[in-house]
Amino acid sequence: MELNEEQIRKIQNDILDGYDEEWEMEYEDRTADSINKISTFSKEEKDSRKKYFQELFRLQGELVKLQDWIVHTRKKVVILFEGRDAAGKGGAIKRITQRLNPRVCRVTALPAPNDRERTQWYFQRYVPHLPAAGEMVLFDRSWYNRAGVERVMGFCNDEEYEEFFRTVPEFEKMLVRSKIHLIKYWFSITDEEQEMRFIARIKDPLKQWKLSPMDLESRKRWEDYTKAKEIMINRTHIPEAPWWVVKAVDKKRARLNCIDHLLKQFDYMEVERPPVLLPERIRNETYTRIRPPKELYIPEIY
Repeated sequence: MELNEEQIRKIQNDILDGYDEEWEMEYEDRTADSINKISTFSKEEKDSRKKYFQELFRLQGELVKLQDWIVHTRKKVVILFEGRDAAGKGGAIKRITQRLNPRVCRVTALPAPNDRERTQWYFQRYVPHLPAAGEMVLFDRSWYNRAGVERVMGFCNDEEYEEFFRTVPEFEKMLVRSKIHLIKYWFSITDEEQEMRFIARIKDPLKQWKLSPMDLESRKRWEDYTKAKEIMINRTHIPEAPWWVVKAVDKKRARLNCIDHLLKQFDYMEVERPPVLLPERIRNETYTRIRPPKELYIPEIY
């Protein structure tokens, strides 16, 4: 496939975006002005990236407060992330969970059901992953697989498909009645943007693992997925658990907008913590540190 200059630039930016997580992880030890030292970006791009990081860390600070409040108030939270392949769900989830305690906030991404699970009540394999008090669970794809990939790829029949739509509103109402705060996000991208992200994955050896045969097949069936998505939202958008659509063509804006919206779903407040004091280390005059043999140490290449 012959790529024009604009497409090549988009792919380059997409590859760079994949490395941004490392920037975010290291940014705590840097100043915002350090981004200006990157010579490959124009001034406008540097300013945009600087603003993105500043907003991301501010929002992540609020997520930490939300996490503490969830633990303190013993709330139960479930967040569903749905969307086409390469829509940016995983990137948003990473930024949400990046600074949080994995014992409080965990991600569930279930594989395709096995032979036994296919004979169970459809929602059964999701139930064990629901939160207890003081927990938040993010589903990277969810029970809505039946309305999407299973429908489009023929993994369920018409009867199972209709039974899903009869059951899912009651299932979600039941979750809400049991005091689970349920939030559902759909990440929306264009046909052209998905194509460019798939090409970027093909070009980037660090991302090729993300492309499965199912992903490639989904590319061919864009219109079928569109119809399935429209039916899904129309039939499962209920007052107790409405759908929220995230415009995700711009990944960074999508992440910030999603986190900002998520925070606004809770009337949380900062939980006061007692001051943390580092205790004095107990020293024993008879203690002698025994170092491991030299051959146990890995080579210091760097």
